[in-house]
Amino acid sequence: MAERTGPESRENVEREPQEFQYRPPSNLPDPLPRDGYRHRWIRASTLNEADPRNMSMRMREGWEMCLAEDYPEIMLVSSDKGNINGTIEIGGLMLCRASSEMVAAREKYYAKQNRAQMDSVDNNFMRENDPRMPLLKPERKTEVSFGKGRPRGG
Repeated sequence: MAERTGPESRENVEREPQEFQYRPPSNLPDPLPRDGYRHRWIRASTLNEADPRNMSMRMREGWEMCLAEDYPEIMLVSSDKGNINGTIEIGGLMLCRASSEMVAAREKYYAKQNRAQMDSVDNNFMRENDPRMPLLKPERKTEVSFGKGRPRGG
């Protein structure tokens, strides 16, 4: 394919400057993605009371605390209060990471649990079915709309 030159080339086309769009800063910054890991903010304390039970459960589940030195993109005001061995903690939440495989297996496990519970509810509901007045099988559909919804037509 021949390269374009002259007045119609991309270098010569003037582009309108894009308007700057302000976004308020997030209370919990997202770390840059890292291959093979998923990140999550986990409760380490509530009302300045440590929650070792929750942290212990999450560690046994496969989450590990992220060290501040490994995540320089998350700028924090220096504070030694509440930080355990250089970890990242904001407002009682600690940044943790786990392998993508573990997170996918966890999601699959809970999806299976959810499906089994929904099947159980449906079976219990349909047990009350009577041929003289049949019940409709519950529909499980969700719909998402943004803004003012669908345009109303006539």
